[in-house]
Amino acid sequence: MKKLSILFSLLLSLTIVLAACGGNSDNESNDSADKNDDKTDLLAQIKEDGKLVIGTEGTYPPFTFHDDSGKLTGFDVEIAQEVAKRLGVEAEFMETQWDAIFAGLDAKRFDMIANQVGINDERTEKYSFSDPYISSSAVLITREDSDVKSFEDIKGLKSAQSLTSNYAEIAKSNGAELVGVDGFNQAVELLNSKRVDVTINDKLSFLDFKKQKPDAKVVIADTADDVAQSGLMFRQGNDSLVEAVNTALQEMIDDGTYKSISEKWFGEDVLK
Repeated sequence: MKKLSILFSLLLSLTIVLAACGGNSDNESNDSADKNDDKTDLLAQIKEDGKLVIGTEGTYPPFTFHDDSGKLTGFDVEIAQEVAKRLGVEAEFMETQWDAIFAGLDAKRFDMIANQVGINDERTEKYSFSDPYISSSAVLITREDSDVKSFEDIKGLKSAQSLTSNYAEIAKSNGAELVGVDGFNQAVELLNSKRVDVTINDKLSFLDFKKQKPDAKVVIADTADDVAQSGLMFRQGNDSLVEAVNTALQEMIDDGTYKSISEKWFGEDVLK
């Protein structure tokens, strides 16, 4: 009886050891699979799947929005579609709010973001960017008959601004009196009605407005020296994809496709 008890104990111990070894093997297998997943070449996977999944807002005209028929369109949409075409795949868009767009990229819901994402030091620490495909500056906008010619001329004048924007800070630093507005269109309305003297805003917003309303009696009086640039954004570690996208962008610039898309939406080349 005692011998049977000892034998049973030995068998039980052996079972536990084998189970533990089996568990370690499973964990090592899972860890290996995870590592292999991290090493997967995203460009190769995109080409195998036949689609480039692109994160975008879909509510940010003229860059990414829905037209009257409900179709997703815009400058960024057309740029991304052309890039996908040159990679030999289809563009598939996933729409999300701006506040969630970076988290969506982190979670691998999409491969790339096309949404006029500004390139700055904070973002380049965590993400990879394509070469810049948009350049824009802050511009001083006033009426055609105004005597204002530069930012230095707005001291003591009324400037229509979204009060929390960087443009409001520019107006304030140049001595202007701020008049709060909800957005660019309201600022131009106040300017046209002579309730304010100027507004400072993004050059691309002005170009889009003039494209829609070419007869509007407003002009750019001055342009800030600082140029903000935007790029297509990716998770870090996908260098082959970034390189392929850069090649596609350069081809678009070289053969005039980029200029054609830019002039369609803004009336000029917005890369310069």
